[in-house]
Amino acid sequence: MEERKKVVGTLFFKDGKLLIDKPRKRPTYQMIGGSVEQGEDVYDAAIRECHEELGKKAIFDPQKVVPFMDFDEIATSDQKTLLHMYIFMYEGELEGELTCSEEIEDFMWFGAEDDFSLLSNTLKNEIVPTCIREGYIRLPKHK
Repeated sequence: MEERKKVVGTLFFKDGKLLIDKPRKRPTYQMIGGSVEQGEDVYDAAIRECHEELGKKAIFDPQKVVPFMDFDEIATSDQKTLLHMYIFMYEGELEGELTCSEEIEDFMWFGAEDDFSLLSNTLKNEIVPTCIREGYIRLPKHK
């Protein structure tokens, strides 16, 4: 069986919306996360990626980062690389300030009413539907 590349993502929620970021090198938004480095455990990778992508002014408690789900997927970037996605959730509210970087050009709090075409395939096909179904991303109230 072919070895799957390990990738982590961490979900932060506020007011029924999911925090996503837009890498400078990609056309779509993705979750906070990235590849697990050689010899690194998936939890440590998730914490490292949060620090790297959210910036130095974002404040979160690593002890509130907990496993949420995991699944296999094919990489959007090349449609060949097999991935195993380890998704964590932050059980608290992100504090401080988000700062863009050389890697990240924008952040967005994504809600169910927002444009799904902005999302990476992983968010569009797996993460957001699961978060809506489980009530983490709230559907808009109709008047």
